[in-house]
Amino acid sequence: MNIKKIESADTKKIGKKIEYFKEIDSTHLYAKEVSKKKENNGKMLIAEVQTAGIGTKGRSWYTGEGKNIATTIILYPKCRIDKLTNLSIEIAEKIKEAIYELYGYELKIKKPNDLLFNNKKICGILTEIHSQGENIEYLLISFGFNVNEDNFSEETKDIATSLKKETGKEFNREEIIIKIIEKLEEIEDIL
Repeated sequence: MNIKKIESADTKKIGKKIEYFKEIDSTHLYAKEVSKKKENNGKMLIAEVQTAGIGTKGRSWYTGEGKNIATTIILYPKCRIDKLTNLSIEIAEKIKEAIYELYGYELKIKKPNDLLFNNKKICGILTEIHSQGENIEYLLISFGFNVNEDNFSEETKDIATSLKKETGKEFNREEIIIKIIEKLEEIEDIL
């Protein structure tokens, strides 16, 4: 993964600082540990492999080495918590737009936090907001996106997919990350 390429993208805040892991239990769990430091605003945690990635309904999220995107973004929004009521859906919309703008593929949103390609799960989103009253202490946006994955378990082969599995082509993960963070920055309240 070319981290310098992502850090040099034309974004305001997200992805200017990246912590890269060859392997980690979960970028989301690690983000909870380091989110107390306010200087981490906009920081992205990117992993090649997650050994305990968090999926929907307590399932694990598999990340094949060098094939997918597993990331968590740490933010400190200045808005009140009620402004972020539909955040997971907004994030799904922005990821959907990013993939359409890059490649012309139409993903479907499965509320509240999944994206489907040809009716199979291609992306999962996990948002976590810590607040005190109406004030937000920090926001974590995590997503796993199956890009070039071609190895699916018996448990997931009929319900999960990747861009490569559906199209037969290889995709550039950095290009996808950059486009997604550009689109996420359009959600004004999170910055």
